[in-house]
This record gives sequence, C-alpha cells and structure tokens, in this order.
Amino acid sequence: MNQDEFQEIAADELDYERIDIQVDPKQSPIRIDAFLSEKIPRVSRNKIQMAIAAGWITVNQSTVKSNYKIRPNDQIHVITPRPVIEQEIIPEELPLDIVYEDDTLIVINKRPGVVVHPAAGVRTGTLLNAIAWHLGYRGKGFIPEGHERLGLVHRIDKETSGLLLLAKNDEAAAHLSKQFFDHTIEREYLALVWGEPNPAIGRIEMNIYRDPKRRSCMATTNDPLEGKYAATNYELVESFYYTSLIKCKLETGRTHQIRVHMRAIGHTLFNDEKYGGDKILKGTIFTKYKQFVNNCYEILPHFALHARSIGFIHPKTNQKMYFELELPQAYQALLSKWRNYTLHRKESLDEGTQEFID
Repeated sequence: MNQDEFQEIAADELDYERIDIQVDPKQSPIRIDAFLSEKIPRVSRNKIQMAIAAGWITVNQSTVKSNYKIRPNDQIHVITPRPVIEQEIIPEELPLDIVYEDDTLIVINKRPGVVVHPAAGVRTGTLLNAIAWHLGYRGKGFIPEGHERLGLVHRIDKETSGLLLLAKNDEAAAHLSKQFFDHTIEREYLALVWGEPNPAIGRIEMNIYRDPKRRSCMATTNDPLEGKYAATNYELVESFYYTSLIKCKLETGRTHQIRVHMRAIGHTLFNDEKYGGDKILKGTIFTKYKQFVNNCYEILPHFALHARSIGFIHPKTNQKMYFELELPQAYQALLSKWRNYTLHRKESLDEGTQEFID
C-alpha cells in the first residue's frame, strides 16, 4: 500500500469503541467517575467527567451525572473515540485558512491535497502539524500527553476541499464528537458526477465495507450483516448532460461514503481515479469530446468533492452554528467549462451538427 492509499484510508469520521461493564452484585455505592477511573486506567477522572457530561456514558441506558453512585448489577455503557494519531505530531509553521475561531473551537477551510493528520509514511505537512503550531506548541515532543488528537473530531479525504471542525479543549471535543456520533451534525457536500441521477432527489442506504481485493478502496453491500450502515441524501443541482452537479447531505460519515454510494447507483465522481471516474463514463466517441474531458481533468486534477457547509451546536454557548463556503476557483472553472459545453452542445444540435467543438 503506497503513501497516498494510506492517507485516503485514514480519511473518515472517527471510529468508536464501546465498553460494557456489569457492576458486581456486591459492589458498595461509589461515585461513577471514581469507579470508572479505576476500571479504565488509561482515561483520567477529569475526562470521564467530561464524557459523562457529554452523554457518552450511560447507566441502565440512561444518562447520569458524575456524582451518581453506582448500585449492584448496574449496566454501564461507555463509548469513546478510538485513537487516530499513530505518529508524533511535529508543529510546523504552515498556512491555515481559518474561517472561524474562538476559545472553544476552530473551523478550517481545508485545501485539496492536504492530509488531515500524520500517519505511516506521512509525518509532516499535514493539517494537524499546522494546527499544533497555531495553538502555540513549538518543537518535537511539546504536545502534552492526552492531547495528541489536537481537537480532531472528524476527517475528510486528502483531495476533498472544504470545512473541517476542530475542538480547542477536551470538553469541547467530547461534545462535538458526541454530535458526530449521534449524526446531529449537518453537513452538505457538492460533487460533480458522471451522468444525471434519476430520480433527481434520492436517498442511498447501503452498508460500506473495506474491499478485500483492494484494501485502499471501499465497497457497498445490501447485506445488513456486512460492513457499517451508511446513508446519503442527494439532490441534483445542475445538469451538464453527461455530468451533473449534485449536493449530498450525510447522515453518517463512513470512509469514501459519497464516492462509493454515488458509484453504486451509477454516478461515479468525475475524475475519481480510485473508483474509475477518470475514464469517460458518459458521452460521445468523438476525439474532440475526449480532448474536452482531458482538458477538464487538467483544470481539476482530482475528484470533484467539496465540503460546502457544516452546522452544529456550540459546546459552550449551546447556540446553533452554521458555516458555508464557496467552491474553490479550480472547481468553479471546471463547472464553467461544463456549462459552456452544454450551451454549445445545444447550439450544435439546433444547427444539426453532430460534434461538439470546444
């Protein structure tokens, strides 16, 4: 597996692990935060208290407070994000496009081609390297133990542009992560796909799993026992005859979700090399059309996917926050080229011409 393949695999919402604890029938009353700090020694009592406040920890399927005293036979369920940072983060002074920042969180406009966090073979140049510097850390080994995630609560693909949300403290991270886990975060993406979806508005529900033959790829299945549940709502925004601009609203956040869901219904993302979108999947056999498509590839030399908007509840103020970004210039130029194609194709058909001239 090469470096780029590993980087793409790492692009996903955070995975979670669940810990189930059955309290002993002879257990004496004790505060739940103290009890869990003994049962889960790798997690501090302070983090346990924040997890309780965020709703990550339940007793007998109900939320509790940190001063709740456990009783014999209580059923305790703990959900926690799995660690995602495999490499030490070295702070680097790199450009950041900050859309919004306060003492609780940061909203970043991530450029395409930027990896979100270090992984095998990728130690520098990532978004988290830049965030570490921005937060004031300097030099190797200066990030305190327990803060290695630097507020990362979700991820987007290396080549995807758009909005990324980070927390600036553990309490905010717990609350934002819980919103992602509960699927209450509102996210909308814009994608250029091959063909025109029919119906124009639809919902895709297919489980997603790692392709056993190509480990850097994902695949879809209708088998409820295989893979992870995933749901995508899509809507046609603009048709360019052989391609379409669509918007997608995610209910879940699986690896490559939009890419594999749209491919599953016959509308692979334009120029998505990994899933065959770099081939001409719709159109004519004319040489000039092929040259037109190749020119489009040169304008945006990767798949066309942009995280346009994100909405969430602010962990500190409890206010609804919403951010929306325009498309990057290269993406806009690509759409303009397809609009021009559509216009000229119509004019050519009106004049009886069979071949579009770019």
